Amino acid sequence: MTTTAAGPSPELFFATVFAYQRTAALNAAIELELFTAIDEGAQTVPAIAKRCKASERGTRMLCDYVTVSGFLTKTGDRYQLTPDTAFFLSKKSQAYLGGTTEFLASPDLKRRADGVAATVRRGTVAEEGNMVSADNPVWQTFARAMTPMMMPAAQAIADILDVKSAGAIRVLDIAAGHGIFGIVIAQRNAQAEIVAVDWKGVLAVAAENAARMGVGARHRGVPGDAFTTDFGTGYDVALVTNFLHHFDTPTCEGLLRRIAKSMKPGGRVAILEFVPNDDRVSPPMPASFVFNMLVGTPAGEAYTFRELGDMLTAAGFSGTTRHALPTPETLVVATK
Repeated sequence: MTTTAAGPSPELFFATVFAYQRTAALNAAIELELFTAIDEGAQTVPAIAKRCKASERGTRMLCDYVTVSGFLTKTGDRYQLTPDTAFFLSKKSQAYLGGTTEFLASPDLKRRADGVAATVRRGTVAEEGNMVSADNPVWQTFARAMTPMMMPAAQAIADILDVKSAGAIRVLDIAAGHGIFGIVIAQRNAQAEIVAVDWKGVLAVAAENAARMGVGARHRGVPGDAFTTDFGTGYDVALVTNFLHHFDTPTCEGLLRRIAKSMKPGGRVAILEFVPNDDRVSPPMPASFVFNMLVGTPAGEAYTFRELGDMLTAAGFSGTTRHALPTPETLVVATK
């Protein structure tokens, strides 16, 4: 609840209860290409409705709702994009994120949020809600949908690791998914060889991306479970991006030990995670990520920097550092 000068307010309660409406409205606006239409110059209801092939009544109501939600502004009878909406939700922008809703707002993910009270009582998900079950097809959807969202982080990681000046390097990409983190390194360093580990169906997406982005000849897939598959040795860099949070601490430490054994002395492991502060309630987005782990994994967690550092130390790494990114996530780097 919020408290105003006039006393307690139920605004937070109602905003949360009706939050599903915001998701539904955003999905509809993306499907209709409403934001793109406005960016192209259609700013009145008749013009937007014509561009979106929709009724004027429905268009007016949807435009007003997403204006209230903060995606548009309105002056008289004309709608305009906010700077953030123009950057992320118009198809005219190279940073367009509309396609990510195929995963982020998918029925599969939304179903996992049902029955939270029962999950809290158990302390873990029911088996049918386990996102990390073997070869789960949800990760193929993830790989195809999430590439644009991950590009800024991939570019920043390549900068932080200074791969351009690293010479010939072998890069191990654990749970590679779309493969974009290794692919960007290969783009920056013409001598980089990428070995991507993931399920066979997911690796097909990474291979497509690598070929499309001009590094297919130096991008090799190793299909299988990252905890048991032999991915070889002699690596200079290991990428562990958005993966550790799915598992408990002993499991993470075991994986990191396997990775350490695969690396050259002086090799670096780069871990990408949503990292909350020690209070676990700030900053808001990294701290909120824990809910995804509650409803989607048997024992996952949003780990703090201290916890990640302890895992890395236990696995034989040292010199752990943290690096801010142009996204809500944090890069954690350590050396073998």
